[in-house]
Amino acid sequence: MSKKKIYFASDFHLGSPNRKESHKREKTIILWLDKIKHDAEAIYLLGDIFDFWFEYDKVVPKGFVRFLGKISELVDNGIEIHFFKGNHDMWMKEYFIKEIGVKIHTQNEIIQHHNKELFIGHGDGIDNNKYSYKLLSIIFKSEICIWLFTRIHPNFSFKIAHLWSNRSRKNNQDNHNINVGIEKIINYCKEKQEIRAVNYYVFGHQHQPIKTNINTECLYINTGDWISHRTYAVLENGILELKKFKKI
Repeated sequence: MSKKKIYFASDFHLGSPNRKESHKREKTIILWLDKIKHDAEAIYLLGDIFDFWFEYDKVVPKGFVRFLGKISELVDNGIEIHFFKGNHDMWMKEYFIKEIGVKIHTQNEIIQHHNKELFIGHGDGIDNNKYSYKLLSIIFKSEICIWLFTRIHPNFSFKIAHLWSNRSRKNNQDNHNINVGIEKIINYCKEKQEIRAVNYYVFGHQHQPIKTNINTECLYINTGDWISHRTYAVLENGILELKKFKKI
């Protein structure tokens, strides 16, 4: 079978809320990857694949071996895998690049497939214009903050990070915040479309599967999440569809 499809998924949040639930979700994701590997040309992971990820020079978070092994297999078999950093896994460095061959992206980008242009990214920050959020994001991404964090032993630093991660995720899942965030993202897409027209906008972050028109020529899709929805997007012959993975 020829590989013609481009897949998009986000917000696996592996590691949350506990090991048992995370393992269950991880196995479901593996089933999905096994299903799509036969026709996937490329897979775009649009952030928050992990509930928390931080790389020390010699240490990476424990767990996720099934997922890491599967994407290594896919890369070895010639499938391109792109990872766009989310707000929960923004501290990725070179581990995925050197050990697995995944391509890491830190900013929103316009990509081209099947004669279509897609504006893609995780989507965080677009839905939140508060000065406090922007300041916190700058601090978390700063070299000084990262260096200070590496001075803390992983047994303590990871506990601190998971507490922050849980709080952040719960806040983002508030229905009011979600509705406001979706409205802001749609307005963002409309503004971008007037400056530089594309065919599709694809984001994650909101945890809600969404498919809506930006105008008659452009569509916005949010890939949802794998905690509640198990949804993803697939581009085939220039048509982008939002789908749900149904376990057999």
